[in-house]
Amino acid sequence: MTRTDRLPARRTLLRAALLTGAAAMTTPALAACTGDPDRQTSGQATTSTAPAPSSKTRGKILLAYFSRTGENYYYGDRTDLKTGNTEVLARKIHDMIDCDLYQIEAADPYPHNYDATVQRNVREQDTDARPAIKDRLPDLTGYGTILLASPIWNVRAPMIMTTFTDRLDFRGKTVHPVTTYAMSGLGTTERDYAASCPGATIAAGLAVQGEKVKDADTEVEAWLRRIGLPTR
Repeated sequence: MTRTDRLPARRTLLRAALLTGAAAMTTPALAACTGDPDRQTSGQATTSTAPAPSSKTRGKILLAYFSRTGENYYYGDRTDLKTGNTEVLARKIHDMIDCDLYQIEAADPYPHNYDATVQRNVREQDTDARPAIKDRLPDLTGYGTILLASPIWNVRAPMIMTTFTDRLDFRGKTVHPVTTYAMSGLGTTERDYAASCPGATIAAGLAVQGEKVKDADTEVEAWLRRIGLPTR
């Protein structure tokens, strides 16, 4: 996939950063997030490095993730993923802690082809799109901690993650970004979730390189201990 109206350097970044981590890719971008008119929210999200709340005050934990299967970036080449990198990471976390799991699925699935997915992602970022989510959204009542997991595509989370955060009320929640990536780490997820989750606390995130996600148990356990989420 190429875009003649984009410089080669941007195309290279897109190809390298889009499909290496998370369900078959990963990338966050920056873009102000507009709230859903039906959601009643107030205040601004904050970022925090303070110790995590105790298990008695934290409330239940929800791990919501978006992941893509299909042709994926792999150390400069391509590989076909039956299970997306982000789903692998999400299930590792789910196996280690007591949390509920919610999969964010696109009503219009992303293509199997890597380049076609890159092209669609560029269009969605350029238009600040909100791709529709397939299933009914979860009720956040009772959840104190939300883990938002996704790949990083072109330096930001896929726009469907903003669909998710725009539609729900995160006031009073602690939000941890979780990403799989090729080269951009957490990308702009902390800033983006701070914009789209007013009233939430954006806390320490976890970024795992997509090619290494299957062997990331030690890294995941260390992060969970660091943020105060007890493992089984």
